[in-house]
Amino acid sequence: MNKTVKCPECSNEAEFSSKNEYRPFCSRRCQLLDLGAWASEDRKIAGQEISDLDEDSTWH
Repeated sequence: MNKTVKCPECSNEAEFSSKNEYRPFCSRRCQLLDLGAWASEDRKIAGQEISDLDEDSTWH
């Protein structure tokens, strides 16, 4: 018996196994919608924003 999970994009049931090349998504469409949301910064990981040029930074 294969495990199923809810697709993070549309909430439909998706098979979570190597047979589903889009796991944990149900389809390529949902996988690409999620990728697009991250690329356009509609989705972000919470946290403090880091400035590009920090004067106190020792990184070179």
